[in-house]
Amino acid sequence: MMKIAVVGATGLVGGVMLKVLQERGFAECEILAAASPKSVGKEIDFAGRKLRVMGVEDAIAAHPQYAIFSAGASTSRQYAPQFAAVGCTVIDNSSCWRMHDDVPLVVPEINIDTVTPDTRIIANPNCSTIQLVLAVSRLHRRWRIRRMVVSTYQSITGTGIKAVRQLEAEEDYFFRNEVASSQLRPTIEKELGESYQPAYPCQIFRNLFPHGGDFLPDGYTTEEEKLVNESRKILGAPDIMVSATVARVPVVGGHSESVNVEFCEEYNLDEARRLMAETPGVTLCDDPAHNLYPTPVMAHNKDDVFVGRIRRDPSQPRTLNLWVVSDNLRKGAATNAIQILQQLTK
Repeated sequence: MMKIAVVGATGLVGGVMLKVLQERGFAECEILAAASPKSVGKEIDFAGRKLRVMGVEDAIAAHPQYAIFSAGASTSRQYAPQFAAVGCTVIDNSSCWRMHDDVPLVVPEINIDTVTPDTRIIANPNCSTIQLVLAVSRLHRRWRIRRMVVSTYQSITGTGIKAVRQLEAEEDYFFRNEVASSQLRPTIEKELGESYQPAYPCQIFRNLFPHGGDFLPDGYTTEEEKLVNESRKILGAPDIMVSATVARVPVVGGHSESVNVEFCEEYNLDEARRLMAETPGVTLCDDPAHNLYPTPVMAHNKDDVFVGRIRRDPSQPRTLNLWVVSDNLRKGAATNAIQILQQLTK
């Protein structure tokens, strides 16, 4: 029986990974649910049975064939090589290994061929990168992308359960106390004290802010840097110019992106639509005459990347505008990792 470890099984993404494992044919496998010491001994549901959470060291000692990580970069840095050392193939959802030259960064529909029989650590890309590159992958193959300008509107679920609890606390307090939204955060901090533990430096309820990840010396953030570097690596195009701005929005269903793509060659708009429609994992949703375009509500709990608002940019030649939406916990994290596992176990 195949043995699969899920490291970070009690987290937000880990829970979705367990769900997708059930959906995609791994319900009968032996699943090792591993997490931090504070979660050891807890029981979680999987395919009609209870899994008792174990420590990561115990999961290594059990010698699984595969390990799927969603426990943060420091955990992956420490434990992924230890799993690999016992012959396990690791699929890691953190940022730890993505830009290592000897580690494939994989979106299965695009570059599963970068994985070899000797590969022991495979990196899962950042959620916003996955939906971006999947939407444009065949366009790049046809006309070669010269430059992309990407503005994201990212769900708070990308930060984890703490961010969801912040939004819920702010929303609940607002409606119970009828406080002005501009005074919401300072009022909550004053009245609730340490019981209010926000994930963000800004109020999220009825707000958005252009801050994802940590700020870098050049004024960009680590989330924006990931969009640049990871897109180049996955598409195999180190010369693509990418400029990104990341914003967090009070949404739990998925990430949205406004994408402006400049090609090296002149493109045909109808052919561009056809190429995206034919891309596995992409659904075109583009009928503005009937107000049909992708939204996070539409993408929530689905595995596809939805693309709409497809139109030519009249301000410069060879340039296309897209609106791209995907559930960041599924295709942006758990589903992509399980799809890699499916390819490895064929």
